[in-house]
Amino acid sequence: MKENLIVSAKGQITLPAAMRRALGLHGNTIVTAEQQGGRIVLVPAMVVETEVYADADVRAWQQDDNFAPGEREALARKLARPAARAAQPGTAKSRRAPRR
Repeated sequence: MKENLIVSAKGQITLPAAMRRALGLHGNTIVTAEQQGGRIVLVPAMVVETEVYADADVRAWQQDDNFAPGEREALARKLARPAARAAQPGTAKSRRAPRR
C-alpha cells in the first residue's frame, strides 16, 4: 500500500485509516521511526517500563552480592553433592522400589 502524506508545520503526519487497520495500529500506539538512506521506516514498537537507580544504590547491591572468604567454595560443594550422589550407582535414587 502506498500513500502520499502531508507533513504539517509541526512535523506531524497522519497515517491513513486503511493502513492503520492493516497494520493493527490503534490510538496511542507507539512506533519507532528510523531513517534508512532516503527513506523513513515506521515500525510498531513495544514499550517496556524500566526503573532508574542511582549509582550508589547499584554499588551497594554489588557489594552485598560479594561472597565472604570461603563462602563461594562452600556453596559450590553444597550444590555439587546432590548431583554427585545421584550419579553414584547403588544410591537411593538409582535403586528400584521393592515390590509388594
